Amino acid sequence: MTECKCKIISENQRDEMRKNLPQDSEIEQLSYFFKVFGDPTRLKMLYYLSRQELCVADLANLVKMQQPAVSQQLKTLRLSRLVKYRKEGQIVYYALDDEHVSQLYDLALLHIRELER
Repeated sequence: MTECKCKIISENQRDEMRKNLPQDSEIEQLSYFFKVFGDPTRLKMLYYLSRQELCVADLANLVKMQQPAVSQQLKTLRLSRLVKYRKEGQIVYYALDDEHVSQLYDLALLHIRELER
């Protein structure tokens, strides 16, 4: 390894950082998690679901896509634990899984809007 000449951090600090690095499996999960956020359609869906619970038909109408395509995107979001669903008879309603999802979305949007200034 190349030795750092600037000496901004000590060996102890470097060792502490390495010790606290998430496990490889967690890094892989984070990578997949952020890839899910990398799709414009899914981001629109998360926005709408951050406003209220919606059925697939309403969500399809909002994002201007066919229901099967929306269902496929919802499956990806559900498997990533970004959305949850409940059934009422034949109708399935979707909502954000928890407040963290909304916070992540809002924080990222705030960051983007700051960059525009």
